[in-house]
Amino acid sequence: METKRIVEALLFAADRPMTVKQLQNVFPELERPDSGEIQAAIEAIIEDYRQRPVGLCLVASGYRFQVREEMAPWVSRLFAEKPPKYSRALLETIAIIAYRQPVTRGDIEDIRGVSVSSNMLRTLLEREWIKVVAHKETPGRPALYGTTRQFLDYFNLASLSELPTLQEIQEIQEFEPASINTIQSDQEQSENQAEEEQADAPVAASIE
Repeated sequence: METKRIVEALLFAADRPMTVKQLQNVFPELERPDSGEIQAAIEAIIEDYRQRPVGLCLVASGYRFQVREEMAPWVSRLFAEKPPKYSRALLETIAIIAYRQPVTRGDIEDIRGVSVSSNMLRTLLEREWIKVVAHKETPGRPALYGTTRQFLDYFNLASLSELPTLQEIQEIQEFEPASINTIQSDQEQSENQAEEEQADAPVAASIE
């Protein structure tokens, strides 16, 4: 019970999401509970807050307390500053990076069919939604972009697997059909390739 109370206080006071390991390291070494006990405390706290307007949620960087979505319109009245509105072009760009990463600026332009402004990429980099993960081994060695944990945290996601499917995106018409079809075609190609490799595996094993 004491561990649970301490974990709840730490998560409530923290100014960032915290992992089980980070919570564990706050305790003095001789009194440090194991990771299982910390996780059990977290699960108990989640259950305690299940019916409350505030909940404990898991995002990419760890656990954090946050206002439930249905309470957001009320809480937003406390803040004079309105949340930023993002252009369709910026949202299309971050979506392409999220679904196709790692990608170059040229890859994004090929999918969208228009040039990508430097200011747009700079905005995404400054918000720490994307980062340069490598450089492509082609002439000029263009930067390869990928998403960050901050991107997942902002959209309340624990991992990229929680992103909506391309079919769901197409249904709400957030993106141009051409962009969707291009991403979907590449995704299906990757899935087919993975299935072919999986199908070949038993044959290779029997030959050996």
